[in-house]
Formats: sequence, structure tokens, C-alpha cells
Amino acid sequence: MKKPTAHASKKIRYAVIGQGYISQIAVLPAFAHASKNSELIALISDDPVKLKKLSQTYKVARTGTYDDYDALLSSGEIDAVYIALPNHMHCEYTLRAARAGIHVLCEKPMAVTDTECKKMIQACDKHGVKLMIAYRLHFEKANLSAVDVVQSGKIGEPRIFNSLFTMQIRDEDNIRLQKDKGGGPLYDIGIYCLNAARYVFRTDPIEVFAFTANSDQKRFAEVEEMASVVMRFPQERLATFSCSFGAADTSAYEVIGAKGHLRVDPAYEMVGDLKYTLTVKGRSHERMFPKRDQFAPELLYFSDCILHDRAPEPSGREGRIDVQIINALHKSAQTGRPVRIKPLTQDARPTLDQERKRPPVDKPELVNAKKPSGDE
Repeated sequence: MKKPTAHASKKIRYAVIGQGYISQIAVLPAFAHASKNSELIALISDDPVKLKKLSQTYKVARTGTYDDYDALLSSGEIDAVYIALPNHMHCEYTLRAARAGIHVLCEKPMAVTDTECKKMIQACDKHGVKLMIAYRLHFEKANLSAVDVVQSGKIGEPRIFNSLFTMQIRDEDNIRLQKDKGGGPLYDIGIYCLNAARYVFRTDPIEVFAFTANSDQKRFAEVEEMASVVMRFPQERLATFSCSFGAADTSAYEVIGAKGHLRVDPAYEMVGDLKYTLTVKGRSHERMFPKRDQFAPELLYFSDCILHDRAPEPSGREGRIDVQIINALHKSAQTGRPVRIKPLTQDARPTLDQERKRPPVDKPELVNAKKPSGDE
């Protein structure tokens, strides 16, 4: 099959697959800030109202349903897809894109199981296409600066990582509360905490332990309400975090070293300001990071990787390691025992070189979609 000639135009032509909250609030408007090398060409959804209104808003001529996906892949009109579907659909839609020679930028978690992740990596390798997982914080200045501070030695040897990421999911029909769609707080928000521990410590855990807890509320009939986790890292370092779909909004982590500590609070938000506080020998210094578009940098970077034939970071391997860890955490919670894990070797870690600055997007009007918490 002849691959699209993206290099001739110097722009990668994208189709966004799935028009839920994350697509509408962040991905679609991000293309205006990524126009240097990225172009929105097509939208896929089974909701005709979404397709009509969003195609008008973003001036996209090509739209289709999920039944039209394969025809779009083979049309020669696109070079890459941004997969923003429910977690359990990531694998299938990545495999179909890879077989058609189309590059894949996939939302996290990469998939639901390690087996699915492995299939995705193998398919993209076999068909010579790029695969990147959409870890937006790998391009965000506050988190990359936090990594830089820790690696600089200012707080001494990092010994402890601790994080909280909690929110309220009030809508009982939300896919995040549906087990068969890869729901639950570990997949949805806990992944930010464990990924942050990995990029701060620059290595991967070797043993994990998890507790889960549920209230008797109907909305948590299929997935846990909350989880608390302990992860043992090489060099006898410990990371802990708690995530919940039934608690007030929090988003923070702290790294404690032998000489000081660094607190990033808020840490994981995608539309607000971020901040860190560095404390060494009793003296504290705050640094603010104004809100930015966190999705255009992903598009710019991935398109650049395609155009210049470079391996992306975060790769499929990065996404697979997190899924391996989440699977181990679920096993631990079920058995009540620690679980030893041996993640894949991961050499590439995010650095400040990946930071790309783009202004914040204006809040778009949502079409048949709403914020996960139900708040307006």
C-alpha cells in the first residue's frame, strides 16, 4: 500500500477518532496552535450532531462514522490518527491504523492489558509507522522543571515520592465507571501519579502493593472508588499515591530528598496554572507556571518525529510499562499481597528539551459531551 506523502507538504494530516470530552476541550482546538506541521483533516464519531457542529467549527470537510474508519485509513487523505476512544478500544483502532500504514498518537492509558500493548507495538513496528502515547506532561514545563530540579541534586538524593490525584465522577453512566471499558481511577488518573514517580526517579518500580476501597454508592458498582499504592524502586526508594473518583479535587506530588523537598501543586491539571515549591535548609522558593495549551506540543512533537523519522518519547514502550504496573496493582489489590514486576527496559525519559510553549486555548462549547465531574 502506498503511504501518504506527508513529507512533500511538511504537514502531517490528522484524523481525530472519537469526539468525547478530551477531544472537544483540548485536542481539536490544539490544532490551531500546531499549524506549523500539523493539520486537522477528518473527524470520526457515531454522533451525527457532533460531526455536523464540530466540522463546522473547525472547518473539517471529511467526517465519518466508525464504520467509515477503514475507508478513511486507506483514502490517502491522512497520515496519522489521534485516538481518543474509550480505553478498551485503543488496541483495535491502533492495529487497524498500523496495517494501513497510518501513524498513531494514542491517548493514555495505552490499552487495558499488557497483551494489547504488545500487539500495538508489534503492529506499528511491522508496518513501519510511529506510535506515541499522549502523555501531555512530558511536554509541560512545570513537570519537566521539577524533574530538572530533582536531577540537579538541589534536594539531595531523592528518597520518597508521594502523590494525590482525586476528583468526583458523579455521572453513573460515565465510561470511567464501567469495568468493561477499562474504567477505574488507576487507569484514568492514577496513571499520572505512577508515571510522575517514574519520570522523577528516572527508573521503574520493582515491587508494588495496592489497597482499594469502595463506598456503597451505586456509581461504584463496577470499579473501585479509590486506590492507595506503595511502589518500591531500585536503590531502596519508595513512592506512594492515592487516587479516587469519590473525593474533592486534588492534584499534587512531592519529592523528598536527603537535603530538601519539592512540592508540585497543582501538578496534573490541563487547563489551569501549575506551581512548585522548592524547600532546602528551611528556605522555600515558589515558581508559577501559567496555564498553556498542553496538547498542541504533543502534536508538534509527534509530527516532527514523523517528518524527520525519529523515535518518539513517550513511546509505546513507555505506555506499556504503565499498563504493566496498573495490571500488577490490580492483582495486588485482589490478592492482598505485594507483586514483583519486571518492566521493560526504558532508556528514554522526558527532559526539558521536549518542552514546547503554546498559549492556552479558549474554552470551546461542548457538543453532547460534558466534564467528567459533571461540573460546568
